[in-house]
Amino acid sequence: MSIPVSSNQRQLNQIPFDREFTPGAFNAVNVCLRVQPAERVCVITDEATLEIAAAIAAELEKIQAPYHAWVLEDLAERPLTNSPREILEDLETGQVSIFAVQVQPNELRSRIQMTDVVNRRKIRHAHMVNINRQIMLEGMRADFQRVDRLSQKVVEMVRKASRIRATTASGTDLTADLNPKYKWLKTSGIITPEKWGNLPGGEIFTTPGEVNGTFVIDGVVGDYLCAKFGSLQEHPLTVHMKGNRLIEAHSENRELESDFWKYTHTDENSDRVGEFAIGTNIDLKDVIGQILQDEKYPGVHIAFGNPYGAHTGADWDSTTHIDVVGRKFNIWVDDEQIMREGKFLVEA
Repeated sequence: MSIPVSSNQRQLNQIPFDREFTPGAFNAVNVCLRVQPAERVCVITDEATLEIAAAIAAELEKIQAPYHAWVLEDLAERPLTNSPREILEDLETGQVSIFAVQVQPNELRSRIQMTDVVNRRKIRHAHMVNINRQIMLEGMRADFQRVDRLSQKVVEMVRKASRIRATTASGTDLTADLNPKYKWLKTSGIITPEKWGNLPGGEIFTTPGEVNGTFVIDGVVGDYLCAKFGSLQEHPLTVHMKGNRLIEAHSENRELESDFWKYTHTDENSDRVGEFAIGTNIDLKDVIGQILQDEKYPGVHIAFGNPYGAHTGADWDSTTHIDVVGRKFNIWVDDEQIMREGKFLVEA
């Protein structure tokens, strides 16, 4: 049930929505977050994502879970410079939160402020950045219990490893030397108080000790550059890394090359590899040009910038974080091959 306490809150149960969103919304509420009727939920959305948020609210009302609904544009001008006070205060009283929003440039600071509260209070938080109709009808309909079984098997393998190598036919050839002091996290879509997760889920990740080599990004790049450039299959971005730092970036799309280079030189660690991840959502068939779903596509992705040190144990920081995704990987964990041309050799 909606529990309005402020004129700033929006009544999501008054907003019509496409019933095709219902299976994905059911998965979010009942499978991924496992919301209980007595738990308080904070739903955060924006004008562009109201219909999806309404579908999620409908599932909360079916189980009679109390929730507050916030629309960002009702609280502050976009792009946000800080997370609205009303949202941060509401997060202090809840057990579950859902963030279904279309991101705008330079809003990462506001999202970090939000997740700082989530981390401190151990809220089960679903991060649905740039969620859209296609993702609701594809990635959010995944069998997340199956994805979780595969993710668990793979994370157990990499936690024992010292090195991972990844190649693709398009020219990727990189090696990640792993730091045993840094934790591997599993975000399979089954969200726990220990680690909030993106939805749709399906990845394992860590902060690498050191990454060296070449990554041909023929999938997507993240943050707001994803919406700007979409799929990079026709004009990939090739990046070279040495000593865990970005040293070169080239693309026939000069605007992409320039924007990416500028983003990864925002602060002193924006060019540092902060995340090394393996996508495990085996229900995804291809990259679609949406980072929220595409980083879960089976294969390797990395991110430059913020290492999520609160979870991995990394002792450095950055104000930026940008994921890069490729296609059809071969992956070796130490000397054991676990993926061939984008297909896992490990059974779910």
